[in-house]
Amino acid sequence: MTLYIGLMSGTSLDGVDGALAQFDGAATTTVAAAYIAFPPLLRAELMALQASGDNEIEREAMAANQLAQYYAQCVAELLRVSGRAPQDVRAVAVHGQTIRHRPELGFTRQTNNPALLAELCGIDVIADFRSRDVAAGGQGAPLVPAFHQALFGKEGQPRVVANIGGISNISVLSGDGRVVGFDTGPGNVLMDGWIHRHRRQEYDADGAWASSGKVIPELLADLLKEPYLALPAPKSTGRDLFHLAWLDARLAAHTAAAPEDVQRTLTEYTAVTLADAIKAYGGGADAVYICGGGAYNSVLMQALGAALGNQVMVASTQALGVAPNCVEALAFAWLGYRFTERLAGNLPAVTGANGERVLGALYPR
Repeated sequence: MTLYIGLMSGTSLDGVDGALAQFDGAATTTVAAAYIAFPPLLRAELMALQASGDNEIEREAMAANQLAQYYAQCVAELLRVSGRAPQDVRAVAVHGQTIRHRPELGFTRQTNNPALLAELCGIDVIADFRSRDVAAGGQGAPLVPAFHQALFGKEGQPRVVANIGGISNISVLSGDGRVVGFDTGPGNVLMDGWIHRHRRQEYDADGAWASSGKVIPELLADLLKEPYLALPAPKSTGRDLFHLAWLDARLAAHTAAAPEDVQRTLTEYTAVTLADAIKAYGGGADAVYICGGGAYNSVLMQALGAALGNQVMVASTQALGVAPNCVEALAFAWLGYRFTERLAGNLPAVTGANGERVLGALYPR
């Protein structure tokens, strides 16, 4: 029995999801799950670090130290609820917080202080999973399709797994071992930013605000003109492209739009871009399983089903036995396991890297 902890804080910038996982051969078991929310000041600083600014090197270092404290809290909570001790865990695998993602320039940046986390937890820490894939000519993202194949792939059953976090990505599992995966475009990032601007809420719970509005066809058509959407896979994106300034530029021709109608249109935008990618790459898949925060937005889930023509079953990964908010944390626990076994963590067909690579860097306890 081998236990690993995976920690994931994604582009939604809301907090850290943690999972304590057991790996036994090909089997993956979730032993415990935990979530630690980021305080508003840390969230605001991480948001500000998405763009260049005054004294950003020192500010990033200080934010990384704070992140390590919250990651350590999540580790402590996982140990508490599972009744395990630090010595029972082989390693903590931590993604860090992406503040820049520019693979076309040869780098991706996940701020973190894994050395401090190892000091705080007394457990080996594995971090920096994306940079080796970028060094090998890849996008460094998405990394979860390899895990989706390991966890959800089934011989002879084509299916799609879609993660809707801040950014959306899909894993097309062909049923014969082949995997295609890429970032399709925005997930919750634009919806979250818009509702925060107008209602000071961090996210649109269950799509309630969006449900009070209606889709603006002309705005949706303008949003769909974004060139990224037409790029072939492999590709990846993030807040470097999809942010409120990007949205504001497209709203300039729609100044009379009601805020709730914009929110509903942004929800539709996420659904349509996901559906278009699934139609283009999904092959014969007749089921789409959703993980990430978007799985808890019923308006978004209904919009995705409608955009797919209601010919494909849309369900959360709970239907496959895994809670939607645990999947990414489990993925990084799995990547930590792959690192310690010196097994590749990337899929070159997904990221575009020159070959398979062992991903991560070790910070011993």
